[in-house]
Amino acid sequence: MKTIYFVAGEASADNHGAALMRALRNADVDLRFIGRGGPQMKAVAGANFQDWIEKSGVLGLWEVIKHYGYFRKQFHETLHEIDSSKPTAVVLIDYPGFNLRLARTLSASAKAAADKPKIIYYISPQVWAWNRGRIKKMARWLDLMLCIFPFEADLYNESGLRTIFVGHPMIERLREHKIDIERDPNVIGLFPGSRAREIRKIFPILIETARELRQSKPNLRFEVAAASDELAQEMGKMLGDSLATPHLNPLPSSRGEGRVRGDFESEGSELRDRSGGFDIKVGQTAKIMQRAFVGIVASGSATLEAAYFRMPFALIYKVAWPTYFAGRLLVKVKYLGMPNVLADKEVVPEFIQHRAQPHNLASAVLRLLDDSMARQEMIWEFDKIGAQLGESGASDRAARAILAEIA
Repeated sequence: MKTIYFVAGEASADNHGAALMRALRNADVDLRFIGRGGPQMKAVAGANFQDWIEKSGVLGLWEVIKHYGYFRKQFHETLHEIDSSKPTAVVLIDYPGFNLRLARTLSASAKAAADKPKIIYYISPQVWAWNRGRIKKMARWLDLMLCIFPFEADLYNESGLRTIFVGHPMIERLREHKIDIERDPNVIGLFPGSRAREIRKIFPILIETARELRQSKPNLRFEVAAASDELAQEMGKMLGDSLATPHLNPLPSSRGEGRVRGDFESEGSELRDRSGGFDIKVGQTAKIMQRAFVGIVASGSATLEAAYFRMPFALIYKVAWPTYFAGRLLVKVKYLGMPNVLADKEVVPEFIQHRAQPHNLASAVLRLLDDSMARQEMIWEFDKIGAQLGESGASDRAARAILAEIA
């Protein structure tokens, strides 16, 4: 039985890693999966797989520095696990800060070993945005790169790194979540991110933006996507504070979900604000993106999801100032959002750091609400962007490439 060691460090990578594992199992049942990732990967791999996503998925330079001791310990434990398990391949999924260093260390230590594992990178780190010079080094560390954007394959192959474009795994997942629903012209979708740190920076701005919008359009309602019950509760408390209801406290329910009292009512996995027009919904990102007339989306994989579902939106991004300044020094691309990177122009308005102000965001949303041509032009561009992401079946193509590599 061949063993594959996986490393994924964020929620989106856990989604893609689990889909890849299932595709590998369907193609070859005699595989053992070990490593570290999230709950979805663990569900496929079994008990010997570590779920470390809650601690590993930190955002920003300062957060990484604060948790340096933890990451150093995890790095050495990962090396020890790979050395002792002798896997046929190590599959690294995105997460470049950790995984590129791991690839370099594994490559250096395994050069003389007859049974060295194949080192395969799935979902290319976006070094083309911040350090293209690193690509030649990666060609020395990696045996195979599996990328999800077509322009990446040309870039990496030119450097000597054997690269296969497999398409974006997001497509197969999102296609399953397509529903037949009409957009509600009074619903604005708010997508403040999937990490607590993002929520604390971005959601207060979205609350103020919503207030400005309701001054112009009192009938507007706001559906907020939450990645977990815990984040929904945190956003509920932030909304409660903004509405000056200090008595808003989380209460444990008999089902262990958590309810909120004050101006909120709990309904399943939703928190509904009766006075401010907010519904916080857990696990309903795709539905909100297909129902909302316009959205505001935190920079990340959700921007491509919004483009796929053809929801006009504005992009918001805000981090700690040390992280922002470090990023300004490193990032070499004109745009932050992937829809804009793929289009090579600002299809979606970007409101980054000091520009992430409620008035700016409200103006952009009002334009998309009132100007039908602006909406349609953005949707047309989304269709062009979607065509670049490939057809459904990225996980199967990636699985076949990995099996061919370890045959």
